[in-house]
Amino acid sequence: MASKWSKYGKRYSKGWEAEACLKDWIAPVAGHDDKALCKFCRCQIRAHHADLVQHTKTEKHKKNYIKHPPSPPSSPSPRLAGIPGEAFDLEDHVSERQAEVLAEFERRKRARQINVSTDDSEVKACLRALGEPITLFGEGPAERRERLRNILSVVGTDALKKSKKEDEKSKRPQDEFQQTWYHEGPETLKAARLWLARYSLPRAMERLEEARKLKEVPEASRTARQQERHTALRGLNNFCSQIGDDRPISSCQFSPNSKLLVTASWSGLCKLWSVPDCSLIRTLRGHNTNVGAMSFHPQATVSLDEKDVNMASCAADGSVKLWSLDSDEPVADIEGHTARVARVSWHPSGRFLGTTCYDHSWRLWDLEAQEEILHQEGHSKGVHDIAFHPDGSLAGTGGLDAFGRLWDLRTGRCIMFLEGHLKEIYGLSFSPNGFHVATGSGDHTCKVWDLRQRKCIYTIPAHQNLLSGVKFQRECCWVMGGKQTGPRGLVLRTELRRCCF
Repeated sequence: MASKWSKYGKRYSKGWEAEACLKDWIAPVAGHDDKALCKFCRCQIRAHHADLVQHTKTEKHKKNYIKHPPSPPSSPSPRLAGIPGEAFDLEDHVSERQAEVLAEFERRKRARQINVSTDDSEVKACLRALGEPITLFGEGPAERRERLRNILSVVGTDALKKSKKEDEKSKRPQDEFQQTWYHEGPETLKAARLWLARYSLPRAMERLEEARKLKEVPEASRTARQQERHTALRGLNNFCSQIGDDRPISSCQFSPNSKLLVTASWSGLCKLWSVPDCSLIRTLRGHNTNVGAMSFHPQATVSLDEKDVNMASCAADGSVKLWSLDSDEPVADIEGHTARVARVSWHPSGRFLGTTCYDHSWRLWDLEAQEEILHQEGHSKGVHDIAFHPDGSLAGTGGLDAFGRLWDLRTGRCIMFLEGHLKEIYGLSFSPNGFHVATGSGDHTCKVWDLRQRKCIYTIPAHQNLLSGVKFQRECCWVMGGKQTGPRGLVLRTELRRCCF
């Protein structure tokens, strides 16, 4: 039978042994000049240049080529044909190609050993962390997973771990920015905290004892008393009216004996009025800009002398002034604020004064030591209102960041975070029972919070405009919310709401 090579007319050429891609493995077949021998694969190939070149591209030849590295040439490197003066180092070319092939096989080996999650969302997150596109056009989950494996086989799995660590580091400054910071205070602050603890603990015991006694009162008697108060409040009407100033009234407060009323105005004037005839007693002049608040000392008109400090006020220029009842000029100035001071509030003991500032902080002043003992940050925007617990142990602040915070004055810690309002908190008040807090906000709502449950227990959606202040009645669970409704004078609208807990 005739051989399949019998009609083939091509012959083996010695010139092939000098070509770079053929010389390392090609050899003639004895007795058959129409064939060529591959020394690596131990096979015969038709003596045709195109077939020989095609043989070099087969996987079998590539593997055998790696196993049999070429021997270094003994003769000088031949020059490239047709390019005079240019030399081509065949040894370097082959070694580079061999290194590339080895690297590719090593990469594929590493890729097979890498475990990639089958969760497509996690695969996308890993690609994003490596800075690669999370998806390509027409790419499915399986192709995306394979692409991630190929990328990891090149850059290494450590690159993914490093990118995750960098993301965590980038998130740390944001978390630290949201943390509460505490300023290192003087020794007088430590002494004040001990004093506050000794002051508040007996008052807390008295409050709890009164709560136990109230609990022993029959439910029918308590309900009847509440109904009587409700009936009295329904009959409440306007007793008198008075124009307080040419500019809007920013705040007003009754004296502890309920015989005086002090008002603060945007004109910079504070006025003292008699109750109930609303006749002007004295105009207090000292501020040059909008006055934010005016507050009576807890013992003013009760046990304090008229010449002592009976009132405190604050203004938009950062000034805080102390006043007596027998003079129309301030007794002293409190300096240290660099931004608008929105509210001032007296501690129940009368020894300390709290101020809120639009520099994102609030401060506590010891009037006996005549110095600032606490400068507390914690809000991300300006602090607008401050109130003290009836026992004197806690302070509550409301800010323009729509959050409220409750602070333990004895330790300096923020013990509760009031989150729920959609806009700025403009008013905050503690209930006489000691465990309820009310907040008024620019979102037109008043929220009541329970310190024991550490959450909001009731929302009062009564107003149709922002609430500029809230106040608990001293002996009952009634909340008064107020808002400004006119451009000039004493024009405050108030609403009383029964809180059923």
